[in-house]
Amino acid sequence: MGQPRVSSRIMDAVSGADTGSGRLVFVSHHGTDTWVARQLARAITERGATPFLDEAEIGVGADFEDDILAFLAKADELVVLLTPWALDRPYVWAELGAAWGRRIPIVALLLGLSVTELQERPGVPVLLKRRNLVPLNDVDRYLEELQTRVESHTEVAI
Repeated sequence: MGQPRVSSRIMDAVSGADTGSGRLVFVSHHGTDTWVARQLARAITERGATPFLDEAEIGVGADFEDDILAFLAKADELVVLLTPWALDRPYVWAELGAAWGRRIPIVALLLGLSVTELQERPGVPVLLKRRNLVPLNDVDRYLEELQTRVESHTEVAI
């Protein structure tokens, strides 16, 4: 018997069996920022969307990359928690690239660096620099916009 993969809640959301809004939000972060990412995922859930947070959803021993790719293939948007250490994590860049390639919205939340610091940092691609970069202290603005998208999606589905 194999190890459990992604939680049943996430599998339902990815397969379309989710009874909620169906809006899927991938939360990208560095392991050091897991507590903050959990709070963000909780707030996303409270707004009616389904977050994917790797440490909460992927079972021990599961194929980490396959699970991430499966959710990214269905995600409606990516929220990336950008910290100085997250910028050095290859998975954050891979997740950003996957979202960019699918042309889904990318919301960059900044913690521990300013917009100017990020934009002046060598090696940061234009795909990120030209985004609406939101300081984490202004996360409520993103969450309000997310709730509006969830409600709009729900109205269309009715």
